[in-house]
Amino acid sequence: MLGGQQPWWNELDANFYARHDNFNLTGIERAQALTANMVDGVVRTLIASVTALLAVPTSVRPRVLQRDMGERQFYKDMASAGDASQFFVKPPAGVQVNCKPAGALAGGGERLLLSFESPFQAVNPRLREGYSRHERNMTAWAQYWRHGDRPRPTICMVHGYVFDSYWVNSRFMDMPWFYEQGYDVLLYTLPFHGYRQGFLSPFPGHGYFAHGALHINEVVAHAVHDFRVFVDWLLGQGVPQVGVTGLSLGGFTTSLLACAEERLAFAIPVIPPASLVDVAFQWFPVGQLLRTMLWSVGISTQDARHTMAVASPLTWQPVLPRERLMIVAGMGDGLTYPKHAKLLAEHWKQPPLHWFPGGHLVHFGKQVYLEKMRRFMADIGFVP
Repeated sequence: MLGGQQPWWNELDANFYARHDNFNLTGIERAQALTANMVDGVVRTLIASVTALLAVPTSVRPRVLQRDMGERQFYKDMASAGDASQFFVKPPAGVQVNCKPAGALAGGGERLLLSFESPFQAVNPRLREGYSRHERNMTAWAQYWRHGDRPRPTICMVHGYVFDSYWVNSRFMDMPWFYEQGYDVLLYTLPFHGYRQGFLSPFPGHGYFAHGALHINEVVAHAVHDFRVFVDWLLGQGVPQVGVTGLSLGGFTTSLLACAEERLAFAIPVIPPASLVDVAFQWFPVGQLLRTMLWSVGISTQDARHTMAVASPLTWQPVLPRERLMIVAGMGDGLTYPKHAKLLAEHWKQPPLHWFPGGHLVHFGKQVYLEKMRRFMADIGFVP
């Protein structure tokens, strides 16, 4: 898809969002992928409609539009420079992480609720004051499962958009199974989700997309920044290795962490988008609304991508070697779409890419890819 002759935001076809994926499937696989895609379609329309009704209007307020038009060159220049460390600023050392008991686990283990006051400042100095007003979002949270006998290799999981429940996400990716294998587990909460969402937020994640395109760039930088503080804390506790995986928006965050945090043992994004602009274009009715808005102010698809390019793994080279990268994707994915996983795999020089015959929400063959993830971890020496 990409030849590397131009920046990806120019080289990728403007109609990339409209492309269809083709797979050679067996009859059973085709039925599974179609079923999963139908489920995704219903959920996609519901989430897109709620987002269009409750988040997009606050992003197109005249003050927000004026700010974004005036400041977008800052992010375009940063993306063009190609230095990920300038956008994903390293957090300061010694951030105080608070621990509260959150229940016992089988075998004498314990569940802890971790938090800290985030020292993150918006990358663009002109957005710092406004961004810091989201006070609840400035406290980072995670749930930590540890066996308690000694620090163990820890798998960190990042949830998807809206679905931020520790209980739901830990079961969706079968984190109890990994815990039983002997790993410790950390469940990370993205900005504007869970305890981080505002008191008046109508749904989890609302604040992620509700304050303009440039705000989204800053949220992405914030998500990576606060996760790295938890990595600092884990390593400071004597944890020998830390790896990360995540679903959907969490997979997207995982792929960006692979470009920013060289201390990770591995990064395994699951059903990840590669370009938020192109995903949004395909979501009805948000996509039609956004394309019409961009057309009305004379912004091309390539220019919109360039503005948001700092928040795409396609812009940065991974700091992890290819041997420590893996991608998991669904052939029937109707929310982030298989072509995004293919695009990311191409950019990462084709690391292991496992396809399962399901979609975004219905994962047929999940135990197969979980076992492949476990073997991948073992092969790179990430063992409990």
